[in-house]
Amino acid sequence: MNVIKRSGEEVTFDLEKIFNAIKKANLATLHTPMSDEDIFNVSKIVENQVEELNRSANVEEIQDLVESELMNKKFFSVAHNYITYRYERALVRKANSTDKQIMSLLERQNEEVKQENSNKNPLVNSVQRDYMAGEVSKDITKRFLLPREITEAHEQGIIHFHDSDYFAQHMHNCCLVNLEDMLQNGTVISETGIDKPHSFATACNIATQIIAQVASSQYGGQSITLSHLAPFVQISRDKARKEVAEEFQKAGIEVSQEKVQEIAEMRVRREIEKGVQTIQYQVITLMTTNGQAPFVTVFMYLNEVPEGQTRDDLALIIEEMLKQRINGVKNEKGVFITPAFPKLIYCLAENNIEPDSKYYYLTKLAAQCTAKRMVPDYISEKIMKELKGGDVYPCMGCRSFLTPDPVNHKYYGRFNQGVVTLNLVDVACSSERDMDKFWKILDERLELCGRALMYRHERLLGTPSDVAPILWQNGALARLKKGEPIDKLLFNNYSTISLGYAGLCEMVYYMLGVTHTDPKGEEFGLKVMQRLNDWCDQKRAETNISFSLYGTPMESTTYKFAKCLQKRFGKIKGVTDKNYITNSYHVHVTEEINAFDKLTLESKFQRLSPGGAISYVEVPNMENNIDAVLAVMKHIYNNIMYAELNTKSDYCQVCGYTGEIQIVEDENHKLIWKCPNCGNTDQEKMNVARRTCGYIGTQFWNQGRTQEIKERVLHL
Repeated sequence: MNVIKRSGEEVTFDLEKIFNAIKKANLATLHTPMSDEDIFNVSKIVENQVEELNRSANVEEIQDLVESELMNKKFFSVAHNYITYRYERALVRKANSTDKQIMSLLERQNEEVKQENSNKNPLVNSVQRDYMAGEVSKDITKRFLLPREITEAHEQGIIHFHDSDYFAQHMHNCCLVNLEDMLQNGTVISETGIDKPHSFATACNIATQIIAQVASSQYGGQSITLSHLAPFVQISRDKARKEVAEEFQKAGIEVSQEKVQEIAEMRVRREIEKGVQTIQYQVITLMTTNGQAPFVTVFMYLNEVPEGQTRDDLALIIEEMLKQRINGVKNEKGVFITPAFPKLIYCLAENNIEPDSKYYYLTKLAAQCTAKRMVPDYISEKIMKELKGGDVYPCMGCRSFLTPDPVNHKYYGRFNQGVVTLNLVDVACSSERDMDKFWKILDERLELCGRALMYRHERLLGTPSDVAPILWQNGALARLKKGEPIDKLLFNNYSTISLGYAGLCEMVYYMLGVTHTDPKGEEFGLKVMQRLNDWCDQKRAETNISFSLYGTPMESTTYKFAKCLQKRFGKIKGVTDKNYITNSYHVHVTEEINAFDKLTLESKFQRLSPGGAISYVEVPNMENNIDAVLAVMKHIYNNIMYAELNTKSDYCQVCGYTGEIQIVEDENHKLIWKCPNCGNTDQEKMNVARRTCGYIGTQFWNQGRTQEIKERVLHL
């Protein structure tokens, strides 16, 4: 049984420390009312309570249990002294709350940070530097930038103020990169002018440099579309034809125009292969200023370009992108594994969804890729047009969607200002199943979120374009002048700001005793979702800021919320008895439901989450059942806007096992990863990839998310 210290370091539970702390409080009490036996009994009760958590408790939680048990045993004077001493120590720590955190980072002992982001390796210097800066930013944010009511609500898990480790800087969340503008009209990277590229390969290389620069200038994900690269294939084709003709002429060889075109086309295919390889390997190997590969999504939508040669060229790029992802990338052992980035999204449309459609071969290739590498994810052109005013465009990063632009139909170059998430489970538990009280608390919490979101917005107001020239001056998001503030981009629907929500499943279960797969629960869940949408509409009308409802992809927050709920309400069966709560509107990971029913049900909730959402189905190894994958994809096309399939693709570096690395409990009740073939439990000697929040994670997870992954049931 382990304990998480305030520094984040994980150590073995020590009963003697509890005993000694109570004894000091007892000695400071007149007539010392507690005997050593009393102190030992209270300490043992606390030890048992910590063990029942089935996870590593933190120091604050243990101290809360000590206080509670002292009060239960009516040792009020001792409890008073214990609380007083604890308060005095808290005041001392508050004077400088970052030193121990930073030192534990440097010494690689901070267990919480190690598992905070499944795509950051906390052992490398660049990540440590980012985390150190994050600790300072969080401290400044807590003490100077946010009012106490918001920081306290955040610490209690009532809301989550996302990315406070970046809030001190004037940075935004995620975006759709206007690659077309930057490639066609030129840009500037690191004060170096970049002209329009004269080949597809050069365009790909420039694109990867843009991706790295954008990732270093914001804290959220970004998306590009292959459509913006497609026109450069024809430039390379024309160049290849000219070169081939000149080479034959210089050699004195007469050949037909058809032969020239045939050889030129072979060269173009090789260039597409190299260009796509540049994107794949550069994105994986680039390191941004925050110590990780860029969180980038690549959109593949055939109808984004005109029918004809350009669309056929786009199909060639998509085909190559899928083939290379199926192959995977080599790990340090030279074995091909599943990479985390770039995330791929494939758009299902009329011209690729039916077996007799022109581009169905790409859809079959996408199905093979999903079965082996978990990507691409899928957007339905049919459903998205219904929901987004006839437009089709990618999410910003993993799931955040822009509000439709019915006038200009402009999406690339727009962005999200930030997110604050509402814990719906806490709203429910606070209401004590009183429905009138539930709606009252919900409205109060929404107003709290509104105030927190306005702090995010106001932090960006007045930001000069000079803070990130690649974004605001050189075309990624805008072409503002030097010194010009970005303010006009924060209003009039150009950018969004997101009200996140989490735990709808547990909320419904607490209030009604059924989940939202039950008709009664579904009705209530949809009613709550509509209330959240109505609130966003109201805020949008009041402020001219595009508030939107966003299904939060909780990676580390799911664990934080669960711990806070247990602290506030205890363990409630089916509600707070897990070390995680459910993402957004999803069906609970343990609930038995088939893939088609799950997607159909969740589509109703996804429609009411216009600011961002993605559904998934959990499947076994599907490499030998591509027809089933295609059937799910067809169901996505007809029923839901955005969805994905989760499979497993792991590798043990010790014995060479490929398949699913398992999650087991060790002797301290800690969840660890174990090779089912050789028993290897060294995370440094295995490659594990799991979808956790829209993106694939490859650096392992906190205990809450690990339990959630372990308990997922298959839907096929």
